[in-house]
Amino acid sequence: MVAAADIEGLAEHAQRWTWLAGKMQQMMMEFLAKESTDGVVLGPDPLGLVETWSKMATAAMTDPGRLAQLQAEYWRDAATLWQAFATPGEVKPPELPADKRFKGQAWSEMPAFDFLKSSYLLTSQYVLQLVGGLDGMDDKERQKALFYTRQFIDALSPSNYVLTNPEVLKATVESKGENLLKGTQHLLDDLQRGRMTMTDENAFEVGRNVAVTPGKVVFENRMFQLIQYAPSTANVHETPLIIFPPWINKFYILDLTPEKSFIRWAVAQGLTVFVVSWKNADASLADATTETYIREGFIVAIDAVLKGLGVKSAHVIGYCVAGTTLAMTLAFMAARGEADKVKTATFFTAQVDFSECGDLGVFVDADHLKAVKELSEGKGYLDGRFMATTFNMLRANDLIWNYVVNNYLLGKDYFPFDLLYWNSDSTNVPAKWHAEYLEGLYRDNKMIRPGAIVIDGTPIDLTRVHTPVYIQGGKEDHIAPARSSWKLTRNFAGPVRFVLAGSGHIAGVVNPPDANKYQHWTNDTLPETFEDFAATATEHPGSWWPDWIDWLTPQSGKQIPARTPGKGSKGGTLTAIEDAPGRYVRERAG
Repeated sequence: MVAAADIEGLAEHAQRWTWLAGKMQQMMMEFLAKESTDGVVLGPDPLGLVETWSKMATAAMTDPGRLAQLQAEYWRDAATLWQAFATPGEVKPPELPADKRFKGQAWSEMPAFDFLKSSYLLTSQYVLQLVGGLDGMDDKERQKALFYTRQFIDALSPSNYVLTNPEVLKATVESKGENLLKGTQHLLDDLQRGRMTMTDENAFEVGRNVAVTPGKVVFENRMFQLIQYAPSTANVHETPLIIFPPWINKFYILDLTPEKSFIRWAVAQGLTVFVVSWKNADASLADATTETYIREGFIVAIDAVLKGLGVKSAHVIGYCVAGTTLAMTLAFMAARGEADKVKTATFFTAQVDFSECGDLGVFVDADHLKAVKELSEGKGYLDGRFMATTFNMLRANDLIWNYVVNNYLLGKDYFPFDLLYWNSDSTNVPAKWHAEYLEGLYRDNKMIRPGAIVIDGTPIDLTRVHTPVYIQGGKEDHIAPARSSWKLTRNFAGPVRFVLAGSGHIAGVVNPPDANKYQHWTNDTLPETFEDFAATATEHPGSWWPDWIDWLTPQSGKQIPARTPGKGSKGGTLTAIEDAPGRYVRERAG
């Protein structure tokens, strides 16, 4: 017989869940009533996915024998998995890869969820094996098919749904559904701002606790502000350093907290450090192309520093797309007899040969290029939130689905993390430049063909660059793969040093020595291939920054009294305009 108290408890629970469902529905309806759909309406299949799936199906049927073999192997392993689940300890389950999405104890302690997780991993493994081995598609088609298949598989993970994630179910029961209510509010807030929140953004402010290395904006034009940092040593090397960060992100990735700041560290090594802070693109930069960035950006910044300090040359660094553009700039200067203005050039995770550019190559087919042009139509620039989503898709489990689970399903409070704050502080880019970059470099790979690119009437030829260069690649870089960064060594005519850093596109670069993290590999000779470099390189623990400064210092000239920002040589153009980090870096995308 059911006790009255039990009946009351059931009624209370039913009332609670009815209220919760109604409240979530009300929140959604209020949001939809308040927000109106605005912006570009793309076609029914803007990325050509239907065509891709069709090609995959056709390719799979061209080799029915292989398809039948994979199906047989899959059903064999699936049957083994079921037997291992039904008779624990008697049958060994198939070996499956470790996956951090399922690291919680509940996934292995509860048999039903353990089986669900294992079934998902087994099926994913075979699907990717099938798509990756399709013979009826060319390499680019297969790469695109594999990329979108991986996106589809990641989206279907049982960790992403309330009823198939034991940790979410537990949190839902314990909080009486408050996690879902809070998660719904997080979702609606993100829909309103047009991007996913990854961290507590109120915990950070540019100029307050990120981008705080002291200095002055000493020059500006419509493209950039030039920051000169205050010295921290009595004397400095005569040759200054100019850092060109990518304009698809903000420069302060190199100046996060003082402990992580490459800029602060470089200043402490006795260098006069300048950083270019790019203008966040708006309608005023609708005309900007690669040539604009070279002529009004790189060349102007280098000339301003040389004239302002009264020196003949400077060290320069180019990071990511700025490294690619720096390579063009060096070739442009060499062709015009001005190569001596750059003493050395350093490249952080940059590419010039895009034949092995990784998953980003997926986004340069005709369908995607058309979609990008439609998104920027009438504005002259591409919203940085679109770019951010594209890069997040390259690591969807870490940068998308992880936050779907934590923010929307578990309803967790946002954790303050400076790197994620920077990652969310996206930038707009000029539409003309973006289309030119994707089509001319990623699609047509023009940079490695002498004369294929012309800047201000001057044909570009990288083999005419004799400037000493230092090239850093990231072992796990998913944006500029290490093998692709290595290709820079084959395109310059001068002395080259290549260093492979542990980790990826960001952590591989931003790795201060005091952190004692990761490792790096060096080779005092320069082998012919990346494989030969990897096979013969020497591994060193920790950061590669000391190796770089040991390479740079002998080429940095004599010691002179430290320079005060904004007080350059007589007749120079460097004057203090405002305190670092300046106005441009505070402009938001949108």
